[in-house]
Formats: sequence, C-alpha cells, structure tokens
Amino acid sequence: MANVKICAKCIQPNTRPGIYFSQESICGACLWEEEKNKINWNERIKELKEIVEIAKNKKADYDCVIGVSGGKDSTKQAITARDNLGLKCLLVNYQPENITDIGVENMENLKQNGFDVLSIRPNPKIMQKLVKYDFFNYLNPVKATEFSLYSSAYIIAEKFNIPLVIQGENPGLTVGTSLTGVGKDSDALKAYQLQTLSKGFNEYLEIDGISEKDLFLFHYDVKKLIAQNTKGIWLQYFLKEWTYRGNAEFSSKYGFKGRENFKPEDIGTYIGFGSLDSDLVHVNQMLKFIKFGFGFCMDHVCYDIRDGNLNRKEAIELVLKYDGKCADHYINDFCNYIEISQNVFWKTVEKFRGDIWNKDNGLNNKVHDLLEKELNK
Repeated sequence: MANVKICAKCIQPNTRPGIYFSQESICGACLWEEEKNKINWNERIKELKEIVEIAKNKKADYDCVIGVSGGKDSTKQAITARDNLGLKCLLVNYQPENITDIGVENMENLKQNGFDVLSIRPNPKIMQKLVKYDFFNYLNPVKATEFSLYSSAYIIAEKFNIPLVIQGENPGLTVGTSLTGVGKDSDALKAYQLQTLSKGFNEYLEIDGISEKDLFLFHYDVKKLIAQNTKGIWLQYFLKEWTYRGNAEFSSKYGFKGRENFKPEDIGTYIGFGSLDSDLVHVNQMLKFIKFGFGFCMDHVCYDIRDGNLNRKEAIELVLKYDGKCADHYINDFCNYIEISQNVFWKTVEKFRGDIWNKDNGLNNKVHDLLEKELNK
C-alpha cells in the first residue's frame, strides 16, 4: 500500500479492509459519531418500542432471543431488553473453545442476574479443523467462530418461533466500514452479510471430512425467519448511549468483571474489559497487526479518542507501545490447539506480511512510521 493515511480525528488507518474516508480525511467511524449528534433519538426509541410491542403481541414463549457471551455488550443488551423494554428474553450463549476463567465467571454472572440461557458449542473436532483452515488460508483463526457466534441466536429464533432477535453492535457503524451489505439501518437479519461472513460457509465443505451436516450451527435460514415474521435488530441503532467503555461501566453495575493485574504487552492493549471469553483473540489481533499494520490497541485508542478519553498524542504513544504485542504462551497454546509447531506458525505468518511493511528497514510498518511522524510534529 503506497499511500497510508490516518483519520484526521481519531488515528484509524486506511489499511483496515473496507474503511472509507471523507474528503476531509475523516474515517467512517468518526463520521458515524458526527451523525449521532443529528439523530432524533426520541424517534428511535419510539420506533424501538413499536417493534417491542409487536413482539410481545405474538404471545410466544419468549419475546426475544439475544446472543450473549457474558461480556460488557451482551450484558447491556440483556438488561436493557428485560428491564427497560419489558421483554421476556431467551439468551443464547455460543461457547468458544478453551473458554477462559473470566469468561466462565461473567457468563455465570449474567445467568445469576435472572435469565433463561441456552448454551451452544459446535463440535470441537469440527471447529478445530475450521480454525486451522482459516489460519492457513486467511491468517484469521477466529473467522469460523464468528459464523456460529452470530448464527446461533437466529437458529434458536427460527426453531422456537421467537419473533425478535436482538443483536448489539453493528460493526459497520462502529469501525466505519462500507464493504458490507448490512448498511446503517436497524435490520440485523442481514448479519450474514457482515464482511467476515459474507463469503459464506460453503468453502468449509472443501475441508476433508467436513459435510454440510457438520456445519448446521454455522448458518441460518433468512427466508424462514422472514416467512415466520421474525425481526432482527441492532440495539446500537436505537441507543444514543452505546460506547465501548460506557457499556463496560454499565455492565459492571450488574456484576460484569474485566481482567485484573494483566500486562498490556501480553495482550496488545491497555484495556482489560474487552473480548474476555477466549485467549485466541490476542493471537488473532497480533495476526491482524501483521496483515494490516494495526491491532487491538489501535481499535481501543480510537474508541477512547471519539469518546473524549484520550487525545491523539496519548493515543499514538499507547499504539506505538502495545499494538501488535502478544505473549508467547498465547501463541504456544494456539499452536498446540491446531497441532502445529511454532516454526510452521511463523512461516505461515510471514506469507501474509504484505507491503504495509518496510522490509528493507528492519520490518517497520508504515502505519507506525506515520504515527511517529505525527507524534514528532
């Protein structure tokens, strides 16, 4: 990539797939923050309440299905749906492989807040094959997990004829990407068109020993949901108060906990309350850094800049210090999980190191070069 640039408001780089910028060099995520100030949020709440009343009037066993991990966003979704909207909720928990202790604790905490919960875990042997396939083909080992993460709530809504599916965050709005069919409206039935999922699950049928029956939990039938008048919504679309840090503060009042006594250089970020249920995320964010020149810390500082918690100088210093870092024991655990050596791991990683890296200059990446120039202005 010849012309690397960063947002004029936050510091998000144009190396993110699907990102778009205005003529004033403002990224899509910051444009969304500006747009939020022009929205009539009272009208949005009115629209939400009309959707809720339609769901309640169906007189189903449950009014809504919510996909949850026990984390900050899903805790806010569940509490908001039940306590503010008066919905009878069925929570569906997609359980990741090798779930962390804090992930187990937060999920149990959400249950103890008083909810019915179904837990779904795809066949571990199948999941291992898919994760391995995605690592070697995309350097994105969490790709397959996102299929079942999103699909599980829709599958349950269809099977139990539940009229409403509540998803939390529309990633296209939060990170400002345009290469997705999801759009900026409230319709979350189109989650299968999200960037990571848009290619579909059928390519996994190429893997030896994988059949379509093995992938039941990796896709949902939109036509059946529409036929039974099930609606899907992004809760973020209706709530003005929806932020990364704000959701954590909200959920902590209901027992949600983040990481304690962690080393930022081990997980590649200074924030301890995101993506808690699987340690695979730390490896994946480091791999994202290899491919695109930015990782977890970049995402987090941009959220904090938009919310007024950091200035650009502070954000750049954090990114240069922590972005792309990952403790070796997380990498070792991942290699053991997909049964490869670290030598094979790093050889594969190097195949995806593109022209975002100045290979003749000690492998410095161009995003960090630009950030250092910005810092020294």
